[in-house]
Amino acid sequence: MEKDNKKKTLTISSDLKKKIDTSSISTDGKKSFAVKKKEPFRGNKNSNRPSQNFNPSKAQDPKKKNFARKFVEQQATKAFIKKDDKPTGKSKLKLKGPIDKRDFKLTVSRALNVEEIEIKQRSLASVKRARLKEKKINPDGEKKEFKKVLRDVKIPEQITIQELSNRMAEKSNDIIKFLFNMKVVATINHVIDKDTAEYIVKEFGHSPIFEDKPNLEIGIKQEKLKGNIKTRPPVVTIMGHVDHGKTSLLDALRDTDVVSGEHGGITQHIGAYQVKTNDNKLITFIDTPGHAAFTEMRARGSKITDIVILVVAADDGIKPQTIEAIKHAKAANVPIIVAINKCDLPEKNISKIKNEMMQYELIAEDLSGDTLFVEVSALKKLNLDKLKESILLQSEILDLKASFSDQARGVVIESKIDKGKGPVSTILVSNGKLKKGDYFICGDTWGKIRAMISYDGKAINEALPSMPVEILGMNDSVYAGAGFLVTNDENEAKKMAEFKQMNSEKTKVLVKDKTALFEDTKNKDELNIIIKSDVQGSSEALKMAINKISHDEVEAKIILSDIGMINETDVSLAKASNAILIGFNVKPNREAKKLAEEQKVDIKYFNIIYEALDHVSKALSGLLEPDIKETVLGSAEIQKVFSVSSAGKIAGSKVMNGEIKSKSKARIIRDGVVVYTGEIVTIFREKNQVKEVGTGLECGISIKDFIDFKEKDVIESFLAEEVQRTI
Repeated sequence: MEKDNKKKTLTISSDLKKKIDTSSISTDGKKSFAVKKKEPFRGNKNSNRPSQNFNPSKAQDPKKKNFARKFVEQQATKAFIKKDDKPTGKSKLKLKGPIDKRDFKLTVSRALNVEEIEIKQRSLASVKRARLKEKKINPDGEKKEFKKVLRDVKIPEQITIQELSNRMAEKSNDIIKFLFNMKVVATINHVIDKDTAEYIVKEFGHSPIFEDKPNLEIGIKQEKLKGNIKTRPPVVTIMGHVDHGKTSLLDALRDTDVVSGEHGGITQHIGAYQVKTNDNKLITFIDTPGHAAFTEMRARGSKITDIVILVVAADDGIKPQTIEAIKHAKAANVPIIVAINKCDLPEKNISKIKNEMMQYELIAEDLSGDTLFVEVSALKKLNLDKLKESILLQSEILDLKASFSDQARGVVIESKIDKGKGPVSTILVSNGKLKKGDYFICGDTWGKIRAMISYDGKAINEALPSMPVEILGMNDSVYAGAGFLVTNDENEAKKMAEFKQMNSEKTKVLVKDKTALFEDTKNKDELNIIIKSDVQGSSEALKMAINKISHDEVEAKIILSDIGMINETDVSLAKASNAILIGFNVKPNREAKKLAEEQKVDIKYFNIIYEALDHVSKALSGLLEPDIKETVLGSAEIQKVFSVSSAGKIAGSKVMNGEIKSKSKARIIRDGVVVYTGEIVTIFREKNQVKEVGTGLECGISIKDFIDFKEKDVIESFLAEEVQRTI
């Protein structure tokens, strides 16, 4: 309070040595002053007393009185206030009470020191701004130039534009503009490859550094084994041509009946089982489909196996899928045991099969080779023990080892979505011990094992090497053949899954050559297809088989291929895209079925793959333009043209060959050129209408919408039929 009551003074003029009393100046807690105007002295107009400061010389010339003083005051006032009678932005003076222009009129003394007053009335903020500006100016009076910080930018295999801008400390808009100048339209969420990112980093003046790709290749791989190392059971894949008895042989080995449950007697899925030998040793069997559409599944089966049993029918010999299975096994460098099935049939030809196998470098032991050949009969259960012994012998040679205590890893054999369980996957454990509650990464998804079910349908708490097991707890469905790896904790699983998603082939990368985006080279009619299947393997097989159906005019376009029941979304998508909806071993739920009836969406159900392919082929054939098949009936030459009131112009003609039929198609040929094609309306024979006229007879012919007949024109009668083309 003492500080507020202290008398404040402002120096007006150092020359006049005067001071203004500022005790009446109120700050009101602000940085600017408010000056209270003093009332000017007003003398009595009626008073005849001279003023104390009366100057006789000035009184003598009233016109020139204070001319110089007024001029100075006017100039100072103009500089001090604006034209709208308000204080300037430079002046911090605020007047109490109503604003009057006269309140801003300056005296000579105030005008002489107005700049000093303004300086003392400057706000603290303006002083700070001025000082900051001075700091930015060097002694020479030039602004300092900030040097750009050049960085070492780490570049992964793929990176978003937003992430790249963060690592470069550059504006994302600048990167987008740079790409736009290169005729590439992008957003901050676009993903670019490392080559494009490297080019951008260099153009912005930074140094690119490529990140080392993390080693996340999981699944069946050779690593140094740790922990409790033991001999593991062999994994055996049964391969061969369709209907050569693969599943029947497996049934005989397991003493079960699986084949009767297969639709059309054809295996549609990969099945995995374990069989005990007489000396209580385990063998893991994997059954693969033999149909041509399941090529990918057979290839996957050969990659996850130790031994391949090639089943060949004794009465049929080597077939295309047999050769394909041999190629898959050799590519995977897996030993092959040839099981000649149906050897109980009288039309068997064992020697022929052995000789044919020699051209594929599979030479039997009795022919001085090293390939095991076993003659078996699944129906009669002949030599099954001999086949098991051959498998165990081959596994001993391979010396199969695995850790029974390390973190588990393996590969997905099959995947599906169960209505009550959610995503379910069949895992083949290749190494380590898999336990209930383990966190894992599988493909580009992760999860926690909530339950495990063995091949025989029993709930188990742990799975050992070479054991097939169903697991529950995946966050999403995963593709068959994906690697499986147990992680230390949940965070590690999440991070690895995120990395996999970023570097997945499914990630859309902003391509460098943008011409492909604007090219429309397809002039084909497209058939949109939606596929819903029970398991991932069947979905992949059906998708690959449909994509192989090719034609120059039509094309099958799969807009959705997924697993699980047909739902409302699938029906709505089929309606919107005018697609055919195929359910493979699945049915729609109640809501989807009702919606399909309302929207008139036809859903086709199949449980045999070649039936589904036949349906797609027929649908594609329906898009083809039909062929027109013409059959020439006969021709007639016009002799004379008549006019009939009821029928118009009639061509009097003579049939040269064949016959002319009513209601048939007709061409008018003039000088070898077809001038009109139409339909024969009526044929007159001796004033009577007839349906047809034979060779050598004369008749009158009328053509629909044609009267320009000329003599010597030829009328050719023909039939046109549409013939539907097929693929």
